[in-house]
Amino acid sequence: MAEQLTGLADDRALLGRTSTAERVSDILRSRIADGYFPPGTRLSEDSIGGALGVSRNTLREAFRLLTHERLLVHELNRGVFVRVLTVEDVEDIYRTRSLVECAVVRSLGEPPYGLDGVASAVEAGWRAADEGDWKGVGTANIHFHQELVALAGSERTDELMRSVFAELRLAFHVVDDPRRLHEPYIARNAEILAALRAGDREEAARLLGVYLENSLERVVDVYLRRVGDDGAACA
Repeated sequence: MAEQLTGLADDRALLGRTSTAERVSDILRSRIADGYFPPGTRLSEDSIGGALGVSRNTLREAFRLLTHERLLVHELNRGVFVRVLTVEDVEDIYRTRSLVECAVVRSLGEPPYGLDGVASAVEAGWRAADEGDWKGVGTANIHFHQELVALAGSERTDELMRSVFAELRLAFHVVDDPRRLHEPYIARNAEILAALRAGDREEAARLLGVYLENSLERVVDVYLRRVGDDGAACA
């Protein structure tokens, strides 16, 4: 916990003079997504509030916001914890991803498309793989999909999917073999990028749809090895 709190203290500067629950929730969401607070972690009001330099009321409001986003759960007489997802949660996340991401790609309009962010995410995935950083590959994959969604140019869609992707990372963090989970999709990201560069949005959407179906199967398979159907850790 000491390392996580040090990181939060570094984030304190982001709050500036207008410390709000929304900004605190943004910081905590990012930290949860990056694995600083793994699923099942109890979040201490005193420790986190002290690290960020915010009041108990502000922190509780931030916790409430993140509970609404399904990233945290409040357990009576025990406190606030980072959620452990069930298989049904994972399936619902992928259902949402398929609906939104494929619709974004199909609705892109006429090429050329602004693909710099997508290309950067693909390159980051290759670099992380070369370094044997498989959690970094997972992060690059998430960024790839965030950049795909960003092609819609919609702040509302970006906000919706930011929470979805953060929730997805809760599943990734309980997987003990990130290489097996993430490695197959580095090249597939590049294939989708190539289709978009060629202006073939229908092919890109087709590739993406199959990609998400395969990814769901792989995540559920690996997830069930580590977590039960009800979200309880397997022995």
